[in-house]
Amino acid sequence: MTDPAAQLPPAEDARVPEFWGALGLPGLADVHVHFLPPRLLRRIWEYFDAAGPLVGTDWPIRYRWSDAERVAHLHRLGVRAFSALAYAHRPSMAADLNRWTLDFARTTPGCLPSATFFPEPDAPAYVEAALTAGARLFKVHLQVGNFSPTDPALDQVWGTLSDAGVPVVVHAGHAPVGTAHTGPDPFAALLARHPRLNAVVAHLGAPDYRAFLDLAETYERVRLDTTMVFTPFFEQVVPFPADERPRLRELGLAGKVLLGSDFPNIPYPYADQLTGLARMDLGDDWLRAVCWDNAATLFDLT
Repeated sequence: MTDPAAQLPPAEDARVPEFWGALGLPGLADVHVHFLPPRLLRRIWEYFDAAGPLVGTDWPIRYRWSDAERVAHLHRLGVRAFSALAYAHRPSMAADLNRWTLDFARTTPGCLPSATFFPEPDAPAYVEAALTAGARLFKVHLQVGNFSPTDPALDQVWGTLSDAGVPVVVHAGHAPVGTAHTGPDPFAALLARHPRLNAVVAHLGAPDYRAFLDLAETYERVRLDTTMVFTPFFEQVVPFPADERPRLRELGLAGKVLLGSDFPNIPYPYADQLTGLARMDLGDDWLRAVCWDNAATLFDLT
């Protein structure tokens, strides 16, 4: 299945444009990028520095730069579309986060307007407000937020987003450290209630790759992002099963696998994510679909 472009993994960030250029793409679309209010971002970096309980391992942040420097780096890499994912870990913070991320997108070329929510009484109202303000992507983190996706306080929110068709990136898997609300079973229970939900499962659902591939096959609107999977850092802890590569290829070609990176909160170069994808040896058509085409279709990118 090897072809010329797949033989060109970008060993360093400077070669990333060479990578997508060889595939004949206009650039990259990354659905899993974080931009956050500075004070919150500093706290998150401090948590990673301390290898907090939900991190579980040494995790030195590679791109500890200002917002402007990180945006400029994405543009140098050729990331033409990217998210500004924020996630609430307690009540009474999501609405303020949404105001910040939506303002950030308005002034940042290439940034998809992003928002979040938390199980609380005013969630339906501020989710509606975010949609009215132009949100095109939401993010929830079941591990960090420590809430069930089937919490009754979110039932109206999931219904609203299902009706709107706006995607939600959901950290539903156990990696790096599982909780009572992570894993395929709670997420499957959510989909049973809201089968039309337009969901993107972060990290391919690691470590339960097979179960989340099953859900992507079962539900028309369930997709997966590649965030951190296939990188040496991730593979030594939660390796992707080699026998699932054919199914991953079919799902990618069917529009159901999207590029994600977790930039800037990664302990290695951005290029490692693309190198990992290329080394899967699933062909140029698959790389084109994952790195650009699938997101371009989902978000109507031009």
